[in-house]
Amino acid sequence: MKKALLAIAMSMALAVGIQAGNDRDDDHESDHFEFKPGTLVLTRSVYVGTPSLLVPGVTVLPPGCMGGAAGIPVTVPLIAGGVTPPIPVPCSVASADGTFPNVFNNSATDGHFGITSPIFLDDITTDGHRIDSLAIPTDQIVTSFSSKSELALHLSTDRKSVTFVGYRGGPGFPTAANIFDVSNGNTPGLIDPTNAAAGQYYRAVAEVDAHGHLMITDGNAYSGDNGRGAVKGGSLYYLVGNDNSGSLSKSQLKTTFVGVDLVNDTGAELLVPGQTPPVPPNVTKIGKFDISQVIDPFTNVPYAADKPGKDDNYRGITIYKNTLYITKGSGGNGINSVYQVGVQGTLPSGDAATLAKVPITILPGFPVTLAAGADPTTKAVTPVLYPFGIWFASPNTLYVCDEGDGTLVTPAVNGNVATPYAQATAGVQKWILTSGTWNMAYVMNSGLNIGIPYGVEDYPAALNPATGGCRNMTGKYNDDGTVTIFAVTSTVSPSGDQGADPNKLFKVTDVLNATALPTGDGDNDNDDSLGHIKIIRSAKSGEVYRGVSLAPQDRDNDDHSDEN
Repeated sequence: MKKALLAIAMSMALAVGIQAGNDRDDDHESDHFEFKPGTLVLTRSVYVGTPSLLVPGVTVLPPGCMGGAAGIPVTVPLIAGGVTPPIPVPCSVASADGTFPNVFNNSATDGHFGITSPIFLDDITTDGHRIDSLAIPTDQIVTSFSSKSELALHLSTDRKSVTFVGYRGGPGFPTAANIFDVSNGNTPGLIDPTNAAAGQYYRAVAEVDAHGHLMITDGNAYSGDNGRGAVKGGSLYYLVGNDNSGSLSKSQLKTTFVGVDLVNDTGAELLVPGQTPPVPPNVTKIGKFDISQVIDPFTNVPYAADKPGKDDNYRGITIYKNTLYITKGSGGNGINSVYQVGVQGTLPSGDAATLAKVPITILPGFPVTLAAGADPTTKAVTPVLYPFGIWFASPNTLYVCDEGDGTLVTPAVNGNVATPYAQATAGVQKWILTSGTWNMAYVMNSGLNIGIPYGVEDYPAALNPATGGCRNMTGKYNDDGTVTIFAVTSTVSPSGDQGADPNKLFKVTDVLNATALPTGDGDNDNDDSLGHIKIIRSAKSGEVYRGVSLAPQDRDNDDHSDEN
């Protein structure tokens, strides 16, 4: 088995080398890599699987699962002594082979389904032209191809490196492309026996400097799910992500050793570069948010406690003026909103006990209603936002990427497959701080064509995706008082996994001090009018875009005019 996996890894390395330079309209990969000044970095992944990877009706999923469709019963030690009643861990078999994109239909029978793929860091101009590409070795770190919340890219606070989160195999588990269900496997330091995905993979932080040098630090946070992003602040890594509680119930999360460890294995985390991966109870979670901290605006009493740990399901992260900010925009638990971690002007640090006391609070004016979309007491329907990436343009101006509700409307309404709510609120939101409260001034999504399906060469027309909103973002200042924002799109589609849809990279320019949407919007994707989205790069079939950042530089005379 190990020889077969090594053979796969070697063949994937060859495929990576071919794919990295296959864009005929771009420059070729150079022998001596360096990010060019004034450019962008885009994280990209490519599906390199083959039809023979899975045999429908035969290949057991997740790999290593031994329980069959009915599930094998397991027990978990209770804190008070004894064990839980037997908990079934169900398995399945493949429903589709490895042909892209139908391979992701396996998610219908295997809720853990995913497949690892190579990572590329593309150095591109601010108009989307690719200058160079850095292929990250697949025996060092990989991503899960269809995991749409992965591979956020962040510039360090000293602007000399970028960071992202991926997967590295623990002892006995290979790091390679085309490994199944890694994104839902355990971390080596926290094994949940109720998790059917039996693989053991670190959620590792990769740091890449201006010359393409790679350093990887393994971590045990986010067992059973994925790390979304990491940013280097000073000498520390700050991470966001989510874990998975396997088949543990709400009460078992509180009363079993594994459950308690998982509750502290999620959310905002701290990792020291180069350190040995910390293990429970010393996985250094930063703070703990619970909806019981928040007053229900309909009843004026605190919300009842939610499922432990699930209120800390974070997606976006940034550091601005030495303060850590994070977002929550997915899952049915908690509150989708923008949060401050710790006190203004001080990045959290210290041991696990110290970090556990760090406060996490919703920024004043951002939503405080539940992600479930209805008040638990009055049953009143409440609006839900889906914030992902965030970028502070000034202390009083915050841009938020809203990825939309992810709902595919079928049949389409006047050719549009997005909900009216997503059409109105998804895209780049501008929030302005006034008298201590943040208010959403407007949404820039003209030209984003939310909900309008688009075709992709060599991709099945029946699965044509449509833009649903945007995820990761960055921005830069211009000399004329404007800012330009760059972001990757989210999608909605009929595909087996919308995370595998070929998506897009766009830019939009806004007047920094404007309080109303700039006028003069263009009417096509090539228009550079203020407030109008311009698509600058589109993924191909079997390709996805994930994160975007300004390029790192290590020259002393670099322009830091847009530094946060």
